[in-house]
Amino acid sequence: MSEQTTDDGRQQQDSRSPLQTELGITTVQDSVVSKVAGIAAQEVEGVRMGGGTSQAMGSIMSAVPGVGGGSASQSSRGVSVEVGEVEAAVELSMSVEYGRAIHQIAEAVRTNVIRRVESLVGLRVTEVSITVNDIFFPQQEQQQQQ
Repeated sequence: MSEQTTDDGRQQQDSRSPLQTELGITTVQDSVVSKVAGIAAQEVEGVRMGGGTSQAMGSIMSAVPGVGGGSASQSSRGVSVEVGEVEAAVELSMSVEYGRAIHQIAEAVRTNVIRRVESLVGLRVTEVSITVNDIFFPQQEQQQQQ
């Protein structure tokens, strides 16, 4: 996106998106933005998307042949998006590993989601709202998997 300087010296971004060109418009579905945001959030160490119930249901559903969505559905679990022509807003619901500073994890997730959605999708992210609704203990997860 190009930037222009206003009369009072402030930087102002061009309202056009890389998705809108002279040759045509590219439309990105909400589900794509949701998956990108979910994957970006999970790239931050100490994060699990969704809450305890959502994670449990996802595990159960992925075990049922023909029903489980695999990693694609796991990446968008706990993610809600509003997508416009040039902007997107993201809402995340997640669990954080016990012992991690929640405010630092939330800021790292917010930064990574904005960076990934803007660079991979081409939409400007106006906000990333995060709800931390659970904590998890990695040692218990490892014991349950064995």
